[in-house]
Parts: sequence; C-alpha cells; structure tokens
Amino acid sequence: MKQQKNESVKIMELDNYIEQIKPLDEDAVNAAWAHWDSLCKPLRGMGRLEEMVAQLAGIYGTAQLGEVADLKPVVVIMGADNGVVAEGVSQTGSEVTAQVLENMGDRKSSVCIMSRQMGIEVIPVNIGMFVDGQHPRIWNRVVRYGTANMAKEPAMSREEAIQAIETGIQVVKDLYEAGHRMIITGEMGIGNTTPSSAMAAVLLDKDVAEVTGRGAGLSSAGLEHKMEVIRRAIEVNQPDKNDILDVLSKVGSLDIAGMLGCYLGGAMMGVPVLIDGFISSISAYCAVQLAPESKAYMVPTHCSAEPAGRMMLDALGMTAPIQAGMHLGEGTGAVTAYSLYQYALALYNGLPSFAEGKVEKYTHQK
Repeated sequence: MKQQKNESVKIMELDNYIEQIKPLDEDAVNAAWAHWDSLCKPLRGMGRLEEMVAQLAGIYGTAQLGEVADLKPVVVIMGADNGVVAEGVSQTGSEVTAQVLENMGDRKSSVCIMSRQMGIEVIPVNIGMFVDGQHPRIWNRVVRYGTANMAKEPAMSREEAIQAIETGIQVVKDLYEAGHRMIITGEMGIGNTTPSSAMAAVLLDKDVAEVTGRGAGLSSAGLEHKMEVIRRAIEVNQPDKNDILDVLSKVGSLDIAGMLGCYLGGAMMGVPVLIDGFISSISAYCAVQLAPESKAYMVPTHCSAEPAGRMMLDALGMTAPIQAGMHLGEGTGAVTAYSLYQYALALYNGLPSFAEGKVEKYTHQK
C-alpha cells in the first residue's frame, strides 16, 4: 500500500513537471523565416540549417539570435549499468561503464575530445552504475546501483523509473541555472543496446531480430544470443506498449530514463535538446508519448547505424541531417551535428540582405 502511495505521488510530481511545458512562440518562428527570406541567397537554400534556426527562435521566443557560443551548450552523459549483462549480451563486462565515466571525468573519452574542439562542456552523470563515480567531475545522482537482470525480472520498479526521469529533469534545471541554454544528450552503459532493442521491439511492435544490432561489436553467434535474451525478457515481463512507464521499468534502463528526463526538462526550461543516436531516440520517443509538447524542443542530429536507428526517427516523424553510419554513443553524433548550428547562425547573422548585396530579391513561386 505504501509503495502504491509513493508511486502515485511520483506520478503527480511528473505530471506537474509536464504541465509546465509551453508551446513554441510561433511569432518568433515566423519572424526567423522572414529574416532568412530577406537574406541574399536562394530561398530556403540552406535547407535543414534554416529549419534548425527557425526552431531555435520559437524555443527562445525571439528571432534575434546571437552566436551559438552564447548558448553555452553542454553534453549530458547519463551513465548506468545493466543487470542483463550477466546474460553475456555484451563483449565487455560492466566494469567498463565506470572506467569510461572516469575517463570522461579526465576529459579523454571520444565525446570529450570532440567537444573540446568546440568549447563544449561534458557532464558525466552517474544515474545508476554498480559503483559510485570517483572523479570529482562526475555527478553522482544514483537512483539505484544498476538495474536487475531483465531476463529474469523487471529491470527496476515503476517508482524508480519515475525517479530516474525526475533526476534527468533536475540535472537540466541545474544546468539551466548555471547558464546553459542547449542540452546535448549522451549515454554510457555496457549492455544498454539490449534494453534499448527490447523497448524498440515492444513500442514499435517489431520482431526482436528487426531492431537488434551488434552493439559494440558482437559476433554473429553473440547477436543471436542477445536476441534470445531480449525475447526472454519480453516474455518474462510482458510489458504493456501502451504504458511507457511499464515498458521502461520492465525492460528499460536507468540511462534511458535519465535522458527521457533531459528531454522533458529541456522543454520545461525552454531550451533545445539534441537527440544523439538510437538509445537517445528511444528516450525521445518515450518523452513524446508522455508529453507530446516536448517534441517541439527536440532536435534530431544523426541516424544511428543500429538497425532501429532509422525506425525510431521515423516513429518520431523526424529526419536527421547527418547520415554517417555512426553508432558509438556518448553523444558523439549529436556533438558532430552541433557544428551545423555554428554554420547556420553565422549565415543567419552575417549574410547581407538582397538590397545590401545588390541582388534582385528572390520570391516564393507557386
């Protein structure tokens, strides 16, 4: 009874967060498009880059957009361990999760090296590793120390899933208060493509074989075993695809729940949140199901090479500008796409008008 009461309170808190999300400022969006159309270039000639800037205008409520550096973008890495690794679904053991997060603290992981080129801060968040993070740059926000083995029981309780979502929301709020106005999502967790694939199979009503990939490099035999474990997890837990929290708690992971919170938190605080790859897009899809208004604040960046990468983007009704076959995780694809904002805003703020460029103005043709 007490657990049900606590869960009800948590759901009410989550609903209160969601109610704070406001729609985009359409006047600002229209003003941004009008500015683009006044610039000395073919109309809509920069395609997706123009759309990204117009979306920013709607999010921030103004078409007067400064340099992207003023937004103080930050990469949030949700790190967590997965009990299902005990089934042999990954090439390495769970101890690697903590090692990589410690490396992130030392600024020597893939995403850290890439982010350094653009002056972007990386925040590794321990939302559920088996151990506490030791590096002072790691934010220890542990909901529980790793999920349970979903092949035998639910990965976590429903209450813990909500707590992990709220943790992601709070991380974004803390970063907003520190002056950050753009969130880039990322994750780190050995074995996390297993719960991601399980969730994709359930939510998209797909056969496990259609949505499951080799992760960090499984052999063909390893892939077959991974798919068998996922099928067993779905059979054991019987997640309800019409209940996001049920799917998340039974066959999900803490890093997915944390990123889900980042999307909701970004929408609440009125800042864009960049979707990374397959795992990030699972979180984004779940966020949209819980709060449809949050979609307006999400930015697709690249299409993961994981089998369900494109499926999740299609389910979100999104197209990613970068198709580079990446599937490393850590937010690396989203950081790569961030450079598009640098180019887009440079054009938006720097191109002369048709009059200034002494070029005859283009007009929209029917």
